[in-house]
Amino acid sequence: MNRIRLFAVAATAMLLSSAGGAVSGVAGAANTDITGDSTTTIPPASIIDEVVWVVGDEPILKSDIEAMRLQAEAEGVRWEGNPDCSIPEQLAVQKLFLHQAAIDSIEVTETEVSQDIEDQINYWIQLADGSREKLEEYRKQTIQQMRKEMHDDFRNRSLIQKMKQQLVKDISVSPSEVRRYFQNMPEDSIPLVPTTVEVQIVTRQPRVSTEEINRVKDALREYTDRVNKGETTFATMARLYSEDGSARQGGEIGLTPKSVLDPAFANVAFNLTDPNKVSKIVESEFGFHIIQLIEKRGERINVRHILLKPKISKEDIDHTLAQLDSIATEINEGKFTFDEAATFISDDKDTRRNHGLMANVDHQAQTRTSKFRMQDLPTEVARQVEKLQVGEMSKPFEMVNSRGKTTCAIIKLKSRTDSHRATITGDYQSMRDVVLAKRREEALNEWVANKLKNTYVRMNDRYKDCQFQYQGWVK
Repeated sequence: MNRIRLFAVAATAMLLSSAGGAVSGVAGAANTDITGDSTTTIPPASIIDEVVWVVGDEPILKSDIEAMRLQAEAEGVRWEGNPDCSIPEQLAVQKLFLHQAAIDSIEVTETEVSQDIEDQINYWIQLADGSREKLEEYRKQTIQQMRKEMHDDFRNRSLIQKMKQQLVKDISVSPSEVRRYFQNMPEDSIPLVPTTVEVQIVTRQPRVSTEEINRVKDALREYTDRVNKGETTFATMARLYSEDGSARQGGEIGLTPKSVLDPAFANVAFNLTDPNKVSKIVESEFGFHIIQLIEKRGERINVRHILLKPKISKEDIDHTLAQLDSIATEINEGKFTFDEAATFISDDKDTRRNHGLMANVDHQAQTRTSKFRMQDLPTEVARQVEKLQVGEMSKPFEMVNSRGKTTCAIIKLKSRTDSHRATITGDYQSMRDVVLAKRREEALNEWVANKLKNTYVRMNDRYKDCQFQYQGWVK
């Protein structure tokens, strides 16, 4: 579940943890501690927040539970069992994985966190008809405010995901196991494979005007000049002006290997030697940067950077849509094929080598396929697919790509496979994924159960009668 606030920690958390209970808004009032041993209580209306569980040395606040409940309601999530029990238990399980990630020195870089945040924001932009302005209006926040609010939660989510992957990395299933799993299963229990499609795409990136590029570069030169004159620090300027998710950290990306960085960005960053100097302006696929070195450790580097993204005008977009319309006309006239256009004309480097065929990559499951369920396609692409028959080509349209850039595209529906019951011959990969996911889930459940045996847990008395998924919470 994608949540905006998985692990909210109030500013009073340290006080709450040391007090072992609720913080009162009434000076001098006593309160009931988490074990229920105190004989004095304060009125519920006077409580600002309350520690309701402690897992290891990590508190779970009442506000954490309420935030998770509100987010679930907004996303239409339904809980199994009593939400008053299920929600704190889920938060507690997440604390177990985070604690183990710290023990095992699992790390995530600022680059990874920033990319996850941008992916989420881009998804929201797609839901808002591709409009950043509509998204900001709907959420009553700027994009920058969203990035800051999401940062810690997405970092923790990445840590949990990496920890889970580490725990199940050696689990695999053989073809014989897959066959045995489904062999005696009643037909109506065999998984239903949803409708899937294969889509080819040709994109053209609107060319930003020279005036807009100069505006961005002039701003970055001004920031560099102010830092060099000692008027302010690079980190302060990054927090104020950078359009990257790392702005919240003063532009710091954390120790990152060269291989995961944009090549142009990496080449300049790894050539920096003086932490007091600011780099020249660097253009990457994300926009324009200036960079400041923090430290190098072998093949990894930590830098601060400020990213500015040039704005694309409506005229730029309209011009690009007209170009794609001409390309579509020439394809229809037989001057060249869609495959050739995707290979030689498209700006989408991820699909050019595969004749424009889009790839559906699941990083968590570590799978890659050309088949998409409709809900897995970018919103704008899905809207076009709904109108097409197999072999048909769409009209040009505007969309936001996976890197958060406005781009223009035409698509062709290569294939559509209607929903059906899975068969071992035609849907082996889907059936294998079902069995593998089950094996991994069983392994993670076993890990949690064992971890609980050796983890300190205490909770407010009102949770001790809950029917939890895992035994062992109540000591």
